[in-house]
Amino acid sequence: MTRILAVDDDKDILEILQFILEDSGYEVDTLSDGRLLFDKIQQNEPDLILLDIMLGTTDGRELCKNIKLQGKTQKIPVIMISASHNIADVLKQDCAPDDFLAKPFDIHVLLQKIQRQLRPEAAA
Repeated sequence: MTRILAVDDDKDILEILQFILEDSGYEVDTLSDGRLLFDKIQQNEPDLILLDIMLGTTDGRELCKNIKLQGKTQKIPVIMISASHNIADVLKQDCAPDDFLAKPFDIHVLLQKIQRQLRPEAAA
């Protein structure tokens, strides 16, 4: 089963994401503290990461950059989520995420973006 790691400091958003994704057939792990991201990745080996930009004291853009710079994690697709950042800025950053989703998000758009990243040809 495909495993998705959702990272957001808003527990309500995590609950919503978990419900939507599990209902769509994904196995979901959640994390509210970005500082524990790499421990969680190592434990659960996600196939895709949904990563909020604003994680309290942690910047999701820096976490994304670190994911993309490490050999063991660089091929994991990352979809960044934010209510307060411009998509163009996020996608231009060094080691940019694979996609971006603005909050509030449409469930169908979320699922389409996830499916697009998980297709084998998307990883080529």
